[in-house]
Amino acid sequence: MDFDQKTITTVLITAVGTLGLVQLYRQYSRHRTIKSIKTEMQAPDLDDFEFTDSKEQEHLMNEQLSRNIAFLGQAGVKKLQESFVIVVGLGGVGSHAAQMLIRSGVGHIRMIDFDQVTLSSLNRHAVANRSDVGTPKVVAMKKHMLAVNPHLKVDAIVQMFEKTRAPELLSGNPDFVLDCIDNLQTKVDLIHYCKTNSIQIISSMGAGAKSDASRIQIADIASTSEDPLARSTRIKLKSLGVHSNVPVVYSTEKPGEVSLLPLDESAVEEADQYAVLPTFRARVLPVLGTLPALFGNAMASYVITELAGFKTAPIAIKHSRKTHEKIYKKLYHAEGEIRLNVDDVAFIFEEVWGSKSALSGASIENLVLTKWDKRKEAYFGNLICLSKSEADKHAKINPESLESMYDQQFIQYVQNAFKREQHYLKWR
Repeated sequence: MDFDQKTITTVLITAVGTLGLVQLYRQYSRHRTIKSIKTEMQAPDLDDFEFTDSKEQEHLMNEQLSRNIAFLGQAGVKKLQESFVIVVGLGGVGSHAAQMLIRSGVGHIRMIDFDQVTLSSLNRHAVANRSDVGTPKVVAMKKHMLAVNPHLKVDAIVQMFEKTRAPELLSGNPDFVLDCIDNLQTKVDLIHYCKTNSIQIISSMGAGAKSDASRIQIADIASTSEDPLARSTRIKLKSLGVHSNVPVVYSTEKPGEVSLLPLDESAVEEADQYAVLPTFRARVLPVLGTLPALFGNAMASYVITELAGFKTAPIAIKHSRKTHEKIYKKLYHAEGEIRLNVDDVAFIFEEVWGSKSALSGASIENLVLTKWDKRKEAYFGNLICLSKSEADKHAKINPESLESMYDQQFIQYVQNAFKREQHYLKWR
């Protein structure tokens, strides 16, 4: 009996061991089969091919940019490929802007930044990873960009922008400059140099300590509000004679409970030693990585459409429902019964006229909608945005004399706005 039990036990152990080996073999075979299938299905690495023929290279790039060509047109993308853009500051904002510029077809890009990739910057940098820590940001960006487009012309300049070196750093007749600097005085120096030398520029304001993506705006710096960096930049530029015509990306989000992180008590007395440079802040501003990314992409979108000839008309700020109701009431009191509601008025005021006077371009509180041709109904295609004083003067003009009272450029502007309105109405 003992012998039989030992035999049975031995047989069972052997069977279990055999079954385990069979399972391991099946698992191994399955792993090999899956790996083989993946290898067979893997797309070839284009870097392994040599496209010596220029037509082959052009065909490959056209396929890579096919979605942009479908959107901007072949001529628009060609303009991008022939353009030269400079990005100053390759942190959270600049890195996202720069990578989308080259992904969209910009053929020559120059990046200027003195700083290196840090571990704490990986929460917001567009392309850097742990292996890039300690590497200059522009070098990390260049490596990534050439992997996207090997034929791209890239200038990676490891330097801080200084106004004394501006002629050298911004040389080459750039088509556009993107200011992604977070130091106030350096930012002002860059904008002032570009405006003085007739170089197109767009500037990023403060993306730190912000979290509400719906508050991001693109506007002239003269129309900004609620952004401390924009306010300080605007004041300094005014002292240098620059009052407007500087497009900026900013946020109207009011400061919440997030603030500069405190220095350790032992470091307070020697705070300057903890700053990147003597004129830079020593304390750290908390940053939610998504906001700099959105700022950078907004800047890139603006520059891409401008260079491609696909111009947009950013609205300076979305006004409150109360503002729209106020404009509606003024129109109702002036005209009586109208076939428009508050939402219609908001659409005409915001989307058609950009919340500003069609005549002076002023964005002020006392704006109204008034009939372009007083013989016609106060309805779509016949309402123009003016200041109250402009509207009063306009109401006295004989409709048959409009073309003699206003210059041809303004008449054309109004007619184009009405055409654009009809196009927008199809999508409401």
